[in-house]
Amino acid sequence: TAGPDGVARPVVLVGADTGAVAVAALLGSGESAAADAVVLAGLPARTAASADWDDELDVRTFCPAHRSRLSGDSGFRRGALDEVVPEALLTAAYESEAEVPALILTGDADLLADRDALTRTAKSLPRARLSIVRDAHHDVLNDMQHRSVAAEIVTFLEALRNELVPLVTVESTAW
Repeated sequence: TAGPDGVARPVVLVGADTGAVAVAALLGSGESAAADAVVLAGLPARTAASADWDDELDVRTFCPAHRSRLSGDSGFRRGALDEVVPEALLTAAYESEAEVPALILTGDADLLADRDALTRTAKSLPRARLSIVRDAHHDVLNDMQHRSVAAEIVTFLEALRNELVPLVTVESTAW
């Protein structure tokens, strides 16, 4: 819904990989008050030494469609996962004190993730949710579980419009 300034609210910044690091660091610095919430996907902690393109694909995703798209895209820069993320930027992201609600997404098969650091970060933020995606790799938004990840993001956005109260809760389940 558009506010008095004409901007549709809520404004949610979404970042993946180093984009997630940059978004978390920016909001933690207090420089941007324009965002109402963030989705941080695949926050890296270190780089992986990929021997070749197939190894890099294995670190990124097991989704055949996504692997094919990455492999067929002549504009895609291979080897980017080998680049070191500046330590100061990682520190700013992981020690962020952002006040906005944050959904942090990571795959449990993400070789670049530091789960302990992600857990500490999520617990240190006033309104954060850390969602671990079973069998997902670094490109958690585009791995085999992308539909479930999309559903988690939609659930977050719906809760955001409802003062972070989920619209659906499970009262009883046998599975």
